[in-house]
Amino acid sequence: MTRYLLIILSFILISCNGQDKKVKPLTNQTMDNNHLEHATIAGGCFWCVESCFHMLKGVSSVTSGYSGGHKDNPTYEEVCTGTTGHAEVVEITFDPKIISYKQLLEVFWFLHNPTTLNRQGNDVGTQYRSAIFYHSEKQKLEAEESMKASEAKQEWNGKYVTEIVPFQKFWPAEAYHQGYYNANPNQPYCSAVVGPKIQKFKKHFGELGWLK
Repeated sequence: MTRYLLIILSFILISCNGQDKKVKPLTNQTMDNNHLEHATIAGGCFWCVESCFHMLKGVSSVTSGYSGGHKDNPTYEEVCTGTTGHAEVVEITFDPKIISYKQLLEVFWFLHNPTTLNRQGNDVGTQYRSAIFYHSEKQKLEAEESMKASEAKQEWNGKYVTEIVPFQKFWPAEAYHQGYYNANPNQPYCSAVVGPKIQKFKKHFGELGWLK
């Protein structure tokens, strides 16, 4: 009898472990403005990622800007030379009770290729590098764990080159960069590069129930 019980129990455990864990949709609860947190990430041209993060439940604001360099108050033209050390980034203000930092990182890995050094598609230069600027030791650990998990699952083919470095300073980009895609969807780069990426993002995360 004991042998049969063990066989049945083993079958149940194997069956349960073989099931895919369903991703729960994010809640629609009201954001707590007194307990918002910040995430700063670089995934190539900020036009490509700003619009997507804006659509997520639990995200209060997304600002395009520059971080990781040595030049104070850099301009877009200066950053584009690659001499300031800055990367194009987005700073995300979010409610961790609705969307976690780990979930934001899942979106981050989805939106850009973390295996290409200082490059995203045809955008080449250190300003287009893949980077996570952590605001706390907790964010650092979660970023490291998230990158290892994504790489292990081979979500992208190749070794990840994403920098995980402490946040120091964020410089907002010029006003015309904020919400750039929404204001200029027919601009050639937007229609050819940003638009298709947004559609892919909306399909995937819309099905998960993560969008507003």
